[in-house]
Amino acid sequence: MKKTLLAIVFVAACLSVYSGSALAHHGGGAYDTAHPLTLVGTVKDFQFIQPHPLITLAVKDDKGNMVDWSVEMTAPNHLVHYGWTGKKLKEGDQITVMGSPAKNGLKVLNLRKISYTNGADIPLGPPPEPGQ
Repeated sequence: MKKTLLAIVFVAACLSVYSGSALAHHGGGAYDTAHPLTLVGTVKDFQFIQPHPLITLAVKDDKGNMVDWSVEMTAPNHLVHYGWTGKKLKEGDQITVMGSPAKNGLKVLNLRKISYTNGADIPLGPPPEPGQ
C-alpha cells in the first residue's frame, strides 16, 4: 500500500512539474488582455512556422514613423483547418489586426482577429455561433 501511494505521489509530482512549463508557454501573462489594440499596416513578412506563425507588420505610429510589429498567431496545425498556408499572406498585403499587446512595451501583438483593410475577414477559427 505504501509503495503504491509513494508511486502515485511521485507520478503526480512529475506531472505537475512538466505541466507547469506547458501552461507557462500558453499562458497570457506576457500580454495585456485588458487593453486590446488594433493595428493597420502592411505585411513585410509572413512565416508559417512552429510553434506560432509570425507576421511582421509595418505600422505608422502617431508621429508618422513606420514601426515594425511582430504579430504572433495561434498554432499552424489549428490554422490549416481554416485555409491557412504559408501563402495566405504576401508581402505588401494591407491588413488590420486586433489583439493583446506585450506588457513589456515591445512591439509584439498576440493576434485575436485579422482582416484585409477592405473589411474582408480572414478566419482564424470557426465562425461564431449566432447571437454571440
